Amino acid sequence: MQSLWMLFASFMFAVMGVCVKLASAEFSTSELVMYRGVVGVITLGTIITLRGETFRTAMPGAHVWRGLIGVTSLWLWYYSIGQLPLATAMTLNYMSPIWIAVWLFAMGWWHAKGDIKWPLMVAVGLSFVGVTLLLRPAFNANQLTPALIALGSSVITATAYMQVRKMGLAGEPENRVVFYFTVMNLAAGVVGVFLTGGSDGPVWHPIASLRSGLLLLAIGVCATSAQIAMTRAYRLGNTLVVANLQYTGIVFSSVWGVFIFGDVFDWHSWAGIGIILASGMAATFYNTRSTDKGKAIADTDPIASEV
Repeated sequence: MQSLWMLFASFMFAVMGVCVKLASAEFSTSELVMYRGVVGVITLGTIITLRGETFRTAMPGAHVWRGLIGVTSLWLWYYSIGQLPLATAMTLNYMSPIWIAVWLFAMGWWHAKGDIKWPLMVAVGLSFVGVTLLLRPAFNANQLTPALIALGSSVITATAYMQVRKMGLAGEPENRVVFYFTVMNLAAGVVGVFLTGGSDGPVWHPIASLRSGLLLLAIGVCATSAQIAMTRAYRLGNTLVVANLQYTGIVFSSVWGVFIFGDVFDWHSWAGIGIILASGMAATFYNTRSTDKGKAIADTDPIASEV
């Protein structure tokens, strides 16, 4: 059941995607990454302090690596959201679970353990079929580059997710994992503004309206809460189940598209939604138990034990 944290994370990421799409008309990608980091650092720093937790970590190298690959993936994803239709960018980014499944399959085959969970592999594959039916992205010639960038983001995202799970199973609290990731967001965003400014120096776009400010705040709040939930899901849940449930973010994004952008669905889209939800439920039903390490963590985690 710990894997269900990904449902909440997917919903919040979908809201964040809408806000990024709207805010990208007023702010650069570097600024969006920076403001996401600002909100995250303040929020997580406050939570860690109030709970009496420590910022000290025994895994500084792992945090740096997770931060580097995470920020790179985030930057590419935000850029693609600004350049592509939201549905297209979300579809390509959500290919990351496929790369996770491929990696797990390769590792299982390489070590010849014979413990590959084929039902879960099939469920993940069907989920992507559902994603394709739901969104059916069509690329114009001038969208090839951002599309490839979005695809690259999904590959890097898969690496980041596996690193998150590794840190979680090692006992690193999710609050600290997300805190240092948001620190990297903030630092990378500031550096990005200066590097992309050219000879005229950094370009800062003012927050000219309440709407702009609320969009930036929503990006940070949604991203931070989603990161915490995602980290908990990969820490306590089954990797392929969590990856499968992540696809529900496409469904959430499509619903937002109906209400905000006036998108209209045909039968292909509704069929895709059905396949995504069915495969997600099948994978969750199949995986009735977490890993031994995950269960050991859950026994001492009061929040996780409530799910």
